[in-house]
Amino acid sequence: MAKTFGATSTTDEVLDGVNLSGKRVLVTGVSAGLGVETARTLAAHGAYVIGAARDLKKAERATTQVREDARNGGALELIELDLSSLRSVCAAADKLVAEGKPLDIIIANAGVMAAPFGKTEDGFETQFGTNHIGHFVFVNRIAKLLRPGGRFVSLASSGHRRSDVDLEDPNFDRGDYDPWVAYGRAKTANILFAVEFDRRWRDRGIRGVAVHPGGIRTELGRHMQPGDLEALAAQLNKQAAAQGKAAFEFKSVPQGAATSVWAGVVAGAEEVGGRYCEDCHVAALTDAGMMDLSAGVRPYALDADRAKALWAKSEEMVGEKF
Repeated sequence: MAKTFGATSTTDEVLDGVNLSGKRVLVTGVSAGLGVETARTLAAHGAYVIGAARDLKKAERATTQVREDARNGGALELIELDLSSLRSVCAAADKLVAEGKPLDIIIANAGVMAAPFGKTEDGFETQFGTNHIGHFVFVNRIAKLLRPGGRFVSLASSGHRRSDVDLEDPNFDRGDYDPWVAYGRAKTANILFAVEFDRRWRDRGIRGVAVHPGGIRTELGRHMQPGDLEALAAQLNKQAAAQGKAAFEFKSVPQGAATSVWAGVVAGAEEVGGRYCEDCHVAALTDAGMMDLSAGVRPYALDADRAKALWAKSEEMVGEKF
């Protein structure tokens, strides 16, 4: 009988008894938080992990435990990847393609949240450019390395419920910048990318899935002011109490990374392909907003036509067809 996991399941619980010897997994954002834990548990179960990070010195310091826990052939290799620079993205992807070594899983974990208005090296709004465009180009350039049966896991967020993508003004060129709206757009894009990726690759036995890790205290909140995260939690709990729902609780990092490894390794391909997952299960559709503790995914984030349109717009923005 298949094991059942939930919101409090940890990475090691999800992978209990799983041997990943011979598997090659690429994880972005391995210099802190969820990326480090994802790499650690995969290597501990025998996978060869390629960890991508903007700051390699920081990543080296952060991944000591990954190497200590690696067993059964598991190992960690670090590569430089700055998702806010297409020059860096293309260089990292081209190097991997030139090496020609196959991959079994790609986990697009890196990202920024609620950043002040800014532009990437290539002129894209910071959150959309880093969270979506950088991964869009990187993943598409290395997708040919995925073996049949492989998976692409795109880390999204319940923050997608704050806003759909704006294909007419993705860079806020018309003004009215709001860091949470920008985050919502970028996270919706992360889901739509997985939806269209799944459609394009599933005939070759490769699936795409988006996941929400849950609320975790990590460096993702570095752009927030001291106390902002606690204030947000208090606001969520006030609303939850008014609705008669359980209080919000932060997840630990191992609990937060559990859905990524569940969707990438444990869940059935047909179960999760083209879907949005949270708490180690496939989420249902909802009309709830970002500040509602109800689980679920907004319909616009799984809309197939919207996913195709975002893909086309992204290609237009980077000047490259995939």
